Amino acid sequence: MPHIRRTQHLGLAGLLIIAVAFTALQLTAVTGRASPDSKNYLSYALSLSGESRAEAGRRAIAYSCESGQHAPLDTIPWTSRKAAGETEAQCVRRLTDSVAYWTRNGNTSGMTAPFANQRFMAIFEARPGYPLFLVPFVTAFGAVWGLWLAGLLVALAGAVCILLTLRAAGASRRAGLAGAALYLALPTGTVAMNPLSDGLSLALGTVVVLGCTLLLRERPSDTSGAGAGRGAEAAGTRTHAGRWAEAAGLRVGAGRWADAAGTRTGAALVVGGLALMFLVRYSQALLLAAALAGVLAVRAAWSHRKGRRSTPVLRAAGLCALLAALVYAGAHLLSWPMGQDSAQDLLTHHYQRPDRPDPWPEFFARERVFWWAWLKRRATYPFLPVLLALSALALGKRRSAVLPVAVGAAAAGLLNQAGHPNLDQLLGHRLIVFVWLLPVLAVPLLLDRPRPGGSSPLPAQPKKVGGGQRDGTVRVVQQAGEGT
Repeated sequence: MPHIRRTQHLGLAGLLIIAVAFTALQLTAVTGRASPDSKNYLSYALSLSGESRAEAGRRAIAYSCESGQHAPLDTIPWTSRKAAGETEAQCVRRLTDSVAYWTRNGNTSGMTAPFANQRFMAIFEARPGYPLFLVPFVTAFGAVWGLWLAGLLVALAGAVCILLTLRAAGASRRAGLAGAALYLALPTGTVAMNPLSDGLSLALGTVVVLGCTLLLRERPSDTSGAGAGRGAEAAGTRTHAGRWAEAAGLRVGAGRWADAAGTRTGAALVVGGLALMFLVRYSQALLLAAALAGVLAVRAAWSHRKGRRSTPVLRAAGLCALLAALVYAGAHLLSWPMGQDSAQDLLTHHYQRPDRPDPWPEFFARERVFWWAWLKRRATYPFLPVLLALSALALGKRRSAVLPVAVGAAAAGLLNQAGHPNLDQLLGHRLIVFVWLLPVLAVPLLLDRPRPGGSSPLPAQPKKVGGGQRDGTVRVVQQAGEGT
């Protein structure tokens, strides 16, 4: 017991050090993070808090223009933060005139201020979850500190989910803390801090990843038969529950954590995470659910071909596929903008030009241009390719329930970026940010020594027959979190 408590304290201390260091670094840039879309979300949140639409727009303009006066941060490479040489007063005048223009031209309803035409602003009206999340922060602390604190909470919550995911998959405390640190140090941490819906969507995505990992991991009861492996099965269950307690730093009973970390908990996290994500950024929720369903279906087929148990993977794939269908149906029933609208938005400069009769040929031409430019930039700045190569090494050397889930999350990031082949986003990470979850979850696994065959060294006890024991090979009970 003293050893367990000491381990818990070490885990908590490590997580606390990471959180404090990240918070201290973020204090160097409390403002200066706003993108052109930040004012839309802020005005929506202020309207929800009780401000009039006009006052919400005025305060959002003030925040955006004040933020724009700060020197751009290297880690936040927005390309159109402000007009060249524009003062704060000129910025306020420009945006105020824009609001007046669009109000005169029919944009007189909705929760967001009329910064653009009503069709474009409908994109943000269809994302109520993030403004609703911001309400208590901007009400209590104002726009600048409220948005900063909301971003900090979102970033730290995502890091904790990454740590729990790795621990649930059987990784060591060291690997879990490394994953949390990577999440905050890589563009995932930067995107989480930005005053946009992408950060909250990413944090909810880590909740879904945690849930899927719980669904996929093989618990001792899944891999042992009745009788022969009961002793090791019970020991494995207690060990895994202890890991959860150690990862969370909570002194709770092993049985209690074992119940909390079951497949029902995993399913609840997947459903709840995607449901909330639907309100925050439904397009990303759809892509994440669909990508996970596809990757897990392929994984199940591969496991079946190898003669391995594929039922948990199939169930997880089926759940994600069902949720993807529900997300799509929900967005359609609510008449929220869909893929066709996104293509027209790109090609008509936010609907300020006539719609294309057939947007897809030009859209796919933009795809080719964007991805060629993206590959050339990756060749110049190969940080992401190096991390992906290390992730591929982990995929080849480790067997873990988290790896197929990480691949599915990365695929969702690629799909999201493919839906927005805008060269203005070439330097940024927010649209493709889910790709970074692959190295965040895979690279820390390289810190742990691989177990031979992905199995626990604890053998099952030989079954007794009468006064003696049955001869034969003693099975090895697979460790929870390995395999699948």
